[in-house]
Amino acid sequence: MDLEELARRAVSGDRQAVHDLVGALQGDVYLLALRMMWNRQDAEDATQEILVKVVTQLSQFDFRSRLKTWVYRVATNYLLDVKKSRVERQNLSFALFAEDLESGLSTDGPGDDERSLLIEEVKIGCTLGMLQCLDRPHRLAYLLAEVLGLSADEAADALGVEPAALRKRLQRARERIEAFTRAHCGLVSDSAACRCNRRVPAALQLGRARPDALQFAAAPHSFEEARALIRQADGARRALELYRTSRPSDSAVDFARRVLSALEIAGGQR
Repeated sequence: MDLEELARRAVSGDRQAVHDLVGALQGDVYLLALRMMWNRQDAEDATQEILVKVVTQLSQFDFRSRLKTWVYRVATNYLLDVKKSRVERQNLSFALFAEDLESGLSTDGPGDDERSLLIEEVKIGCTLGMLQCLDRPHRLAYLLAEVLGLSADEAADALGVEPAALRKRLQRARERIEAFTRAHCGLVSDSAACRCNRRVPAALQLGRARPDALQFAAAPHSFEEARALIRQADGARRALELYRTSRPSDSAVDFARRVLSALEIAGGQR
């Protein structure tokens, strides 16, 4: 059953359809929220709020566009206005992020060809941190149109802007991400000093990575494996490949159960 059919059944009051619809959407919404907010707890809270809005506003969907595009519009409206996450409050910039990377390199970490969950944790955390150096409108433009692969029209619709404005935001975001990775990311450029495995000791010391409580990594990888995947892309596309091969693990939260519970509580209070 496709999303639109599930939405029609949910609007008609089918509780199982609501459950299945939330289950089908939660992964994409969570990963968008996580890439916007970096912190897993913040992203899980945002995901629940967004999914509640999707279900309660579902009767407003006119079925003239893809449901997923409309869901991204609901998510975008929420993520543009939500209070700053813990990482956003640090007011990161590309210059500050570069200084942090350069000061945290060590030869005491895993080797270039050693497979490790911590290497993957650092890699994904770094890509998410890099996004925080963009303001929210540019971050969302890059995520929707580049990482998630929405068309220009769909991404513009989700952001509530004209396609021309979306293209300008996307171009600025793309240029800044590409320039930063060429200068500082060893996965993208041979001239860049940073290596994910050489960042592991600093990440452990600063509490950004914890072996007993990983936030992002789902499977171990080595720096060499990651670099080989990214180098299959040409030039400027390597920055995008860095993001597409850095997929954080899904949340273990059962959002469908949470959303239905929240709706029942809200209904009982009316």
